[in-house]
Amino acid sequence: MNSDRPPKYEREPRGQVADAYESQMRALLREWPRIPAPVIADRIGWPYSLPPLRKRLALIRPEYVGIDPVDRATCEPGQVAQCDLWFPETKLQVGAGQQQVLPVLVMTLGFSRFMTAVMIPSRQAGDILSGMWSLIQGIGRVTKTLVWDREAAIGGTGKVTAPAAAFAGTLATQIKLAPPRDPEFKGLVLRPRRHRRLLGRPSGHRPVRRRHRLTGDRDRVLRGEGRRPPQQILGQAAGRHRPGHAATAAKMREALALDRQRRQAATRHHSDGHAVALRALPDYDALFGVDFNPPATKAR
Repeated sequence: MNSDRPPKYEREPRGQVADAYESQMRALLREWPRIPAPVIADRIGWPYSLPPLRKRLALIRPEYVGIDPVDRATCEPGQVAQCDLWFPETKLQVGAGQQQVLPVLVMTLGFSRFMTAVMIPSRQAGDILSGMWSLIQGIGRVTKTLVWDREAAIGGTGKVTAPAAAFAGTLATQIKLAPPRDPEFKGLVLRPRRHRRLLGRPSGHRPVRRRHRLTGDRDRVLRGEGRRPPQQILGQAAGRHRPGHAATAAKMREALALDRQRRQAATRHHSDGHAVALRALPDYDALFGVDFNPPATKAR
């Protein structure tokens, strides 16, 4: 009669197998906050399987390890580039009386925060990989890691697709998929949304003017935050402000020029000056009638 709710059957908690060992686990965590679970199991004489122990450690370990409230990721030059698809609100004319929103492939370098973008016709794997190759050619180098979300053509099932894996293998890089429902994993490419809205805003100017307007707005924001705008990737802008970087920037420019000259010298030329055309080996096989896969014959 004194209860404020109807009677309800409640089973008393049975407890868990880790309750009797929690005090010993906490004693080890006080001295070694990051001690692995198998070592703890060996120290306390854990007689059961590891999953209940790992589950209890996941609950109590943060009390001793702690979480850094100002944690931030740092990227080395050439280490990572984050990629994403952006869909502007502006519809473009794609045919007679047909308008469509075309995706824009955005790539942001982790070290310099340099952002580049290209519009592609669809979200198919071929168009995305072609856009990535166009942006990489514009930069002149490829980073060690390309970060993507769970885009269907790249890794919709949580595993890198075959076309994307072949593309990464050709460039000697790797594609890393972001965890599900973790936008901060690709924060570098997701944060500058305001600038990308400016890029897609209807205007009477040519696309080059829009790109310049995007760069100018980005530079003003960076100056307001006390950072120098990444006008060039190889460090020429930083070299003008920091004398210690001038020599490094000069060496990088010299290495780039030598690499370009070496590639041009590797191209063979005829006596009249035009380049020698290179043909694939299967073309010569077809010319001379060589067939490495003859049709199977039946034995009589």
